[in-house]
Formats: sequence, structure tokens, C-alpha cells
Amino acid sequence: MSSSASVQQVKEIETQAMEELDATVGVEDLDRWRIAYLGRNGHLTQVLRGLGSLDPEDRRVVGAEANRAKVDLEARMEAHQRDLRNSAISEQLSQKSIDVTMPGWPAPQGRLHPITQTIRDITGVFRSMGFGVEEGPEVEWERYNFDMLNIPKDHPSRDMWDTLWVDYMDQDGTRPMLLRTHTSPMQARIMEATDPPVRVIVPGKAFRYEATDATHEWHFQQVEGLAVDEGITFSDLKGTLFEFARQVFGEERRVRFRCDFFPFVEPGVDMSIDCFKCDGEGCRICGKSGWIEILGAGMVHPAVLEGVGYDSKKYSGFAFGMGVERICMLLHGIDDIRLFYNNDLRFLRQF
Repeated sequence: MSSSASVQQVKEIETQAMEELDATVGVEDLDRWRIAYLGRNGHLTQVLRGLGSLDPEDRRVVGAEANRAKVDLEARMEAHQRDLRNSAISEQLSQKSIDVTMPGWPAPQGRLHPITQTIRDITGVFRSMGFGVEEGPEVEWERYNFDMLNIPKDHPSRDMWDTLWVDYMDQDGTRPMLLRTHTSPMQARIMEATDPPVRVIVPGKAFRYEATDATHEWHFQQVEGLAVDEGITFSDLKGTLFEFARQVFGEERRVRFRCDFFPFVEPGVDMSIDCFKCDGEGCRICGKSGWIEILGAGMVHPAVLEGVGYDSKKYSGFAFGMGVERICMLLHGIDDIRLFYNNDLRFLRQF
């Protein structure tokens, strides 16, 4: 076989293949064409297999021509395959009536959990008043959860918290761990690491070993607040919390403070707002009293300030804490805290 004859043979195969490719009208025809020319026993493949019988110079020339033809045919086949596919789609669309003005299938849309929404609303209010936002560990040392908040081991106020203890202790057995019963440990942690002034809120989860009912859960969300600086007074506390109540519950809200006990503040108070449902007249939500308790607060106890190295004669501050679920329940008229964590979409989709 001479090189000129073999090259001519390749060109004839290529020409014939191009003509037959242009004549294919379907996927099955195209597949038969591929097998006939590019398959394992195809015409062009046979030429390539016969290169071994040629002289070295003829092998180089014919091989280059055959490989070029193969690449060209493969490219033409892919282009023709796309054309056939597009033609089939166009024919299918022309045979079916499509109303392009009809709406598509609705896509499920996620949303924030009502507790998450409430936390963001609360933090937004305090951010607008210059408070930063911090988070802390949910598994806490007893030292921060109780001792540094003026609640030593033998203090009767420890009975206020039903604690979930963790089966871990330091090597010397002096620092047992627990699931924090409130977000207040962050008061001590922040003051330990920060020089005054301090203005911060701490949203987070707390845990207590207690039975669940319509108003109690073994885990719940809190928002702790702390401000420490020179010259802070109870008036600053009242003004800050009044502005919070006004922004969250409405501009017409009235506020009431009554004495209460918390070991880490002195004096301690609970804060109530006039009922936003009945405007203080008395209804089911406020228990006919006209007032709704929303949080506890007070001036930071001097012992807490001294415990973190602050000079209690130079610095003063206030702290407050609120249950997020309670705020959310009041805002939306929800009467059972367990609804937040049952994962019932019929309930959650309302928010």
C-alpha cells in the first residue's frame, strides 16, 4: 500500500462519513453512524489498525491524516448531536401548548424561629442604646455560675436554682461543672476580662432540673444585661429598661418597679409593664392585675464588683435578665411555652 493511496483512502472515508452524517435524522441513526465509522470495527478504525503494515514514512503520513480525520469527525458528530437534540426540543414544544404566564410551582420558604426573632428584636433595641453583644459557654464552672455572683456554697439562695450537674471535676476536686442555670455567669467573665466602662448584653440558653408545664421548661433562652462605669445610678437602670419596654411593647407603656431579691444585685427589683392588651384595666393575660412582670434587675452588688477586681467605691453598675420565651409569649398571646419546642409546623408557620 503506497502512502498516496492510503491518504486517498482516508479522505474518501471522511467524505463519505460527512455525507452520511448530514443525512442522519435521529439519535438511533447517529449511533449507527458512529459505530460504522468510529466504532471498534469502524472504517476509520480499520485504517488506523493497518498502520503497522506500512513503511515507517508511510505510517507517519497516513497516521497523521487518519487521526486528523477522526478528530474532525468526532467534532462534527457532537455538533450534529446538539442540533438533533435542539430540533427535538423545538418539535416537542411546538406540539404542546404552554401558557408561559402561569405561575410556577411555589418554592418552600424558610423563616426564623419565633424565639430567634425575639432575640434579634431584643438585641436590636439594646444595640441602639450602645450595648455590645457577647455569648458564653453553656457548660459552666460552679465558680462563675454561683461563687462569683455572691452565692457561696452554703447560701440559701442556691435553692432558687434546680441545677443540672456535669460528671466532671478538676483534679483537686474544687471546680465542679454544671449546665448554667442562668446567663449571669457572663457578668463575672466579662468584668474579669474587661476594664470599665462595660455595656453588654448576653443572649443564650440556660438549663434547670425541673418539670415542664405551660410556663416552665428545663431549657430556655435568657438575655442578660450589664453596665458598669463611674457614676451609674438606679435612674440609669430605670431609663434603660423603660426605653426597652417602650420599643418592644409600645410607646405608651408604663413601667413599675418593685423590690425583689437576687444575690448578685443590691437593691434588686422586678420590672413590670402595664398590660398592653387591656391598658391596665385587668384581663386574662395580666391576671386581672393590670401589670405584667417581664424581668428582674438591680444594681450590681459591691461584692461582685470586688470579686472581679473592680473598685466598688469608684465604679457602680446595673444588671438585668429576662426570659426570651416569656417576652415572646406576651407579644404573641401564647399560653404554653412548650409550643416553642414541639417542632409543630402548624404553630411555627404563624410567625
